[in-house]
Amino acid sequence: MKNKLLKNKYIVRIFWIVILGIIWEVIALSGWVNPLIFPSITRVLEALYQSTISGEIIGETLYSLNLILRSLAIGIAIAVLLSLLAIKSEVFEGLVETLLAIAHPLPGIALLPLIILWLGTGTNSIIFIIVHSVAWPMVLNLLTGFKSIPKIYKQLGENYELSTMEIIWNILIPASFPYFLAGIKIGWARAWRALISSEMIFGAAGGIGGLGWFIFKKRVFMDTAGMYSGLLIIVLIGILVDDILFSKLEERTVKKWGMSV
Repeated sequence: MKNKLLKNKYIVRIFWIVILGIIWEVIALSGWVNPLIFPSITRVLEALYQSTISGEIIGETLYSLNLILRSLAIGIAIAVLLSLLAIKSEVFEGLVETLLAIAHPLPGIALLPLIILWLGTGTNSIIFIIVHSVAWPMVLNLLTGFKSIPKIYKQLGENYELSTMEIIWNILIPASFPYFLAGIKIGWARAWRALISSEMIFGAAGGIGGLGWFIFKKRVFMDTAGMYSGLLIIVLIGILVDDILFSKLEERTVKKWGMSV
């Protein structure tokens, strides 16, 4: 029974969250650190409650999630298209690998001066930065996945007279799915970093702000507890998406098929 509990990652995760929370509260209440810099968990939760009741943090969280989902959809479409072109043509493969070498190491924030000139400081600029941040790791993972597929799989598809789209849909994508899923997980994490940093710089885009703008406002007005409450929401969303969405997706596909990266 004890070993079974230890193997349950949800119980283990909750256990360590509680331990870390206790350590945080002890440090905050000990007086070793200025409470303005390091507020207690009680104050953070109170700030989160007030922001939730007022609807402020709910609206800004939904705005940020909307931007991330839109950007991820665009990034996935670009990554799939570029990856498929690369495996179909050596000319396009050279182009995609060149783009990867140039763009993948380049932080989206480094492009800010150009993005502001091209698109201004609105929502489109934030989406551009997020797409840039998430597309290239997805392309890299997809290309790795496609190249790891044994050639005999494709030859079998051709022997069964499958069309190019049928080979892609029924053979290439399922066989490379673990790499695709890993790319989405990396893209999800990078999307949050790009979003929060962009919103802190651009502020409220079109009169509406996201979690990055929420955190920035709280810092400006020295509402440290409120700032931590914004960070707490980001952490909670990350945990929920990883434990519910990605884990369930892995169980139903990668683990079920006996595949691993």
